[in-house]
Amino acid sequence: MQLTPETEVHLNKFKPREYQKAAFDAIINMGYKKVMCIWPRRAGKDLTAWNICIHEMIRKVQTIYYVFPTYSSGRRILWDAISNDGFRILNYLPEELIESKNEQLMRIRLKNGSLFQVIGSDNYDNALVGTNPQGVVFSEFAISNPNAYSFVRPILSANDGWALIVSTPRGRNFLWEMYNVGLENPQSWFVSKLTVDDTLHIPFEVIERERIEGEMSEDLQLQEYWTSFEMGVEGAYYTKYIDRARLDGRIADVPWEPGLPVHTSWDIGCRDMTSIIFFQVANNVIRIIDCYEKNKEGLEHYINVLKSKDYTYGKHIGPHDIRNMDFSTGITRWEKARRLGFTFVVADKISIVDGIEAVRSKLPTMWFDQKKCAPLIKALENYRQEFDAKKKVYKDKPLHDVFSNFADSMRYLCISLHKVRMGSSPEDINKRYRRAMYGDEANIPPIFRDHQKNPYR
Repeated sequence: MQLTPETEVHLNKFKPREYQKAAFDAIINMGYKKVMCIWPRRAGKDLTAWNICIHEMIRKVQTIYYVFPTYSSGRRILWDAISNDGFRILNYLPEELIESKNEQLMRIRLKNGSLFQVIGSDNYDNALVGTNPQGVVFSEFAISNPNAYSFVRPILSANDGWALIVSTPRGRNFLWEMYNVGLENPQSWFVSKLTVDDTLHIPFEVIERERIEGEMSEDLQLQEYWTSFEMGVEGAYYTKYIDRARLDGRIADVPWEPGLPVHTSWDIGCRDMTSIIFFQVANNVIRIIDCYEKNKEGLEHYINVLKSKDYTYGKHIGPHDIRNMDFSTGITRWEKARRLGFTFVVADKISIVDGIEAVRSKLPTMWFDQKKCAPLIKALENYRQEFDAKKKVYKDKPLHDVFSNFADSMRYLCISLHKVRMGSSPEDINKRYRRAMYGDEANIPPIFRDHQKNPYR
């Protein structure tokens, strides 16, 4: 059938709960352009967001993108999903409104011209480039690539579009930061943070049974049902070590000491980020003074970044696979760096578990510059084990996400410290200084020879 102004469309399949109505009202009636819903597990976040999309596409011709952490998760959570009532979620959209549906691309075109598509934040740049969406939903934003939001925000600002973020917490990461931005700007943000005490959508005896039977720990329940940011990330490797560094005052202003060489530790990505940590070593103290991360750039870019800084460099630590052949150039990245004037020290090839333990043992000796190293600190706080949802247990390997690249750089740093310290300790520098000043050891004034004062400590 063809839609006409007289055509009646009944959107009566979805009956929002009381707490879900607020999100509808914020976008549809109150005109908010930035809406955030931090709701508990199984509170109907995506079901609510999808029905908001339906209302908006009928009300006004527009393009809406629904962004999931990954493309495959979008198919599982929305496109192929079935509600608790046995109703396919896509069927909340009346069939008479649909002009075409592309199952492979997860795209729906309505007869009035509106367009809806599911995409993944892992491929946001390819999916969104050249588009002009008027509405974007971000599902499970806490585990998505935050760059997807940064990419689309200028587009929405230019065309007066709206963004809806739905998620549960995953520690104090970028969702936490966005949540606080929303709280500080109530005129432009509508923020709904609810717990199971507010929604009452799951009986408390069910939650308690999950805890008693070991299906969920108390920590995870606080995060999933009481939307707690405070518990950090269950299964996190380094969170308590970073918390201790804060309590000890070791996350502060850590200036570069010109008398010490600056070493770097790299995780070199092809499709992933390349992450670089800049650090100095003084006795048993490791001073993390700077970091840098970017993707889709050649090795020349990163070396130019290093050259643009005023540091005097010592050793450059590269991953063990840096000697693998790069088929695009026909040489290894180690050789390519050497031709560009940088020689890498190759990190030992040890198990990830042993490498993580090496980081844990060294973190208590580290100082972090709170400004320059903010992305690194965030990554270390959120680096965690992969969770097996079927078995309800954490796997013995880390989750590969936006935080794992800096964590890998830190792992290479810690397992390679013995290579960095060779010939570059403060004592060695002081010896070279005295030798340059006085020549033979016999000519050194007794006060310096006896006490061996080190101006760089």
